[in-house]
This record gives sequence, C-alpha cells and structure tokens, in this order.
Amino acid sequence: MDVIDAIYARRAVKHFDPSHRLTAEEERRLLEATIQAPTSFNIQHWRFVILRDPALRATIRKDYGNDQAQITDASLLVLFTADTKAWSKQPERYWVKAPQPVAELLVGWMGPFHQGREWLQRDEAQRSIGLAMQTLMLAATGMGYQSCPMIGFEIEKLAELIHLPEDHVMGPMVAIGKGTQDPWPKPGQLGLDELVVENGF
Repeated sequence: MDVIDAIYARRAVKHFDPSHRLTAEEERRLLEATIQAPTSFNIQHWRFVILRDPALRATIRKDYGNDQAQITDASLLVLFTADTKAWSKQPERYWVKAPQPVAELLVGWMGPFHQGREWLQRDEAQRSIGLAMQTLMLAATGMGYQSCPMIGFEIEKLAELIHLPEDHVMGPMVAIGKGTQDPWPKPGQLGLDELVVENGF
C-alpha cells in the first residue's frame, strides 16, 4: 500500500476477530518494520512487551483494562515501554557500524546530553514510543490489518503485573488484528489554518 494511502486508511478499530492468528513471519515482519522508527542518538530504547498469554490478557481486560474487547480479541497485543537509561548502557553499540569519528562524536555527546536530566530522559523515551507506535500501525495497515492504540488501562497496576524495571517507562498498547466492524466516521479534523503557524506564534 502507498504510504499516504496507509496514513489515511489507518483508523482505531475496536472489534477484532478473536479466532484470527498472525503467522510468526507476519509478526516478525511487523516488529522488524517497527524498529525502523527513529530514536534520538539512535538509542533504540523502546522495549516491546508482547502480551501473548490468553490468561494474562483476560486478567488485564477484566481487572485493569476497562473490559475493552480488543485486549483479548486482537491477534497481537504490544505494550510499548522504554528504557530511560539506555543512553548509559554500552552506548557504543548504537553506532557500531558508523565511521569511527562519527561514532566517537555521538557516543561522546550522549552522556552530557542526558546526564542529570531525568525529565529529558523520560521525554525522549515517550517520543520514541510514539514514533514506534505509528510505525507499527502503518505497517499493519500496509499488510491489510487493523490496529488500535490504547491508553485506557491502569498503568501502574499493569507495570506491576509485567514487572516493569524501575528505569523503564510505560507507554500505550497497540492491538493488531483483523477488524470485524468498520470504525466510526472521523469525529472531526481541525483545519490546517488552525494548526499551522508560520515562523512563530
């Protein structure tokens, strides 16, 4: 599918065929596409929690997910998290294929840029999560699947349930699968004249 077509075709679908399964190859293709998303300093600090166990999904839906059907019914349910300290964990590995002067420069910048700026570490993690989520959803659309980004769950409780490390942050979930109902019409789109500002406010 053309990229522009995929952007317009992607909608949040709430109802999925619970009997449909992605093949292992389809799942790998989706995730390989997702990790093509950009990250600051090429840190790649996203960590994708594949919520596969049916009993776990049922618990999340019933106890922490506001009984949203897509939690149990989607073919693939991905919880997006990110390691806020990835910049300090062997950062040279993010630039292993770059020319040595480039790698040394960027690895050298990474520490001073992040050190002591916890707010920035968190912001960068969440920005990267957003870019990866959109990449996953567009890839799914291009493969003929539907998706639904989800934040309507008890974040702290789910973090406990998956044993989220202390230096990680939680992001939304994305459900992927075969939709069984058309999405609602788009509820309203602001015009560019309200959204675009030339050179400053």
